[in-house]
Amino acid sequence: MNILVTGANGQLGHEMQRVAKNSTHQFVFTDVAEGYEKLDITNLDAIRQMVTDRNINLIVNCAAYTNVDKAETDYATADLLNNTAAGNLATAMKEVGGTLIHVSTDYVFQGDRNTPCQETWPTNPLGVYGKTKLAGEQSIAATGCQHIIIRTAWLYSQWGKNFVKTMRQLTATHPTLKVVFDQVGTPTFAGDLADVIAHIIETEQTGKTGIYHFSNEGVCSWFDFAKVICELSGNTCDIQPCYSSEFPSPVQRPHFSVLDKSKLKSTFGVKVPYWTDSLKRCISQLQAAKEALKEA
Repeated sequence: MNILVTGANGQLGHEMQRVAKNSTHQFVFTDVAEGYEKLDITNLDAIRQMVTDRNINLIVNCAAYTNVDKAETDYATADLLNNTAAGNLATAMKEVGGTLIHVSTDYVFQGDRNTPCQETWPTNPLGVYGKTKLAGEQSIAATGCQHIIIRTAWLYSQWGKNFVKTMRQLTATHPTLKVVFDQVGTPTFAGDLADVIAHIIETEQTGKTGIYHFSNEGVCSWFDFAKVICELSGNTCDIQPCYSSEFPSPVQRPHFSVLDKSKLKSTFGVKVPYWTDSLKRCISQLQAAKEALKEA
């Protein structure tokens, strides 16, 4: 099978490059960044051309506009990437009888309940980012293409910018920090999400159209997450809990966005690692990369 991965230079895109090495399928990786094949996913004809030229049967869409705060004043760009482009990719797959695996977000929910979010729950995004991601889900469904939408949350990895890398740096350079404790969810190691996507592909389960939730197991606040990152990184920093209101933001974030993963686990037969176990793996990768730089 020929598989197109968009957004290949992002966190999940990098991890998809890793899993591709162990696959018998052929992968095409595209991104706007240097060193990748180029594909304008906002241009349907450009997608059609690549799908035809490379005989693409499956697209894994890792591309998105993810700057939650900036999206509030940049609706047009956020909607183009999160909604229009998602619909384009779905249309291209519908036309050739292929499948789209698309990554969405916990931000489609209001996050005001205290039980894990289920796929069947009503959506009510609080900001532009969540609204455009929800619109993208709806655009995909409207094409009638075979699709798997995976909503995830609090994504981190050794790649790009993310909370783990920021906290490692801040706890190494600051004696004290304040981190919010009134936003509760579950971190997601991008490597684990890529493993799940690879499992779905390799076990030929891409026909199971629908919306699924995935994060690591467990529950924590950003404060708890920061404390464990600091400890595992060998840093000493006095981290104190604070309210979200102490950090004014253009957009309200969900207060409780733990995702119920029961449907994904039972449908695809996967086990989900506990969040601190995956965090340890990521921090080991980051430290190994740091050591390699020293030796270079």
